[in-house]
Amino acid sequence: MAANFWTSSHYKQLLEQEDVDVLHPLDKDKGITLEDFKLIKMHMANYICKLAQCIKVRQRVVATAVAYMRRVYTRKSMTEYDPRLVAPTCLYLASKAEESTVQARLLVFYLRKLCADEKYRYDEKYRYEIKDILEMEMKILEALNYYLVVFHPYRALSQLLQDAALNDINMTQLTWGLVNDTYKMDLILVHPPHLIALACIYIASVLREKDTTAWFEELHVDMNAVKNISMEILDFYENHRMITDDRVIAALSKLNLKA
Repeated sequence: MAANFWTSSHYKQLLEQEDVDVLHPLDKDKGITLEDFKLIKMHMANYICKLAQCIKVRQRVVATAVAYMRRVYTRKSMTEYDPRLVAPTCLYLASKAEESTVQARLLVFYLRKLCADEKYRYDEKYRYEIKDILEMEMKILEALNYYLVVFHPYRALSQLLQDAALNDINMTQLTWGLVNDTYKMDLILVHPPHLIALACIYIASVLREKDTTAWFEELHVDMNAVKNISMEILDFYENHRMITDDRVIAALSKLNLKA
């Protein structure tokens, strides 16, 4: 995995955090703040997860879809690329890339069903058709420069847990859940996947009072990077408690997208 990653388009496209946290001028003109920008992306990551549960695709497809969505918004504005269309289209594209193809009509069927959910109840004009998904798919492919391979922390996580003799059910479930939550942030655009996996193991080992000091020393990894990622994850959990649906709706309303 590591050898392939270091020669991949994913590695070549890793960004600095300050390059991810850049607002497009069109979004700024709408009054979107950096906080709004992050909230909308997090909401759409949750939306992708919710939709994926309906159509029953693997977690890897969800992770790839969220990575696509986040990558799109490092290059395109939310004003021009409506998040409510980009999110499901990224899931549709990811299902193809990960060889778990979902039919567009099935996706649209569940999009309509989700509109009955209070949190995802969108105005009529945002209830998209198959042709809208297919048209946006081409725009997203172009925005991604047709680079569709995404490396995720999951494979490294399994290997590292086994190596550390921490692959019991409790640690596996906890670390897997932590990795899932990293997709609510932009970590996959900034850090190599094995470092994200290590940060999740580091957090889990502290929470479960497992002494992994010697194991981490043997790995010869940059522990400052691991600890910094860990702090980002923990900070997210702390701040996530203060995020309400009203704040998300207020952010979306600035795009003239009635929630």
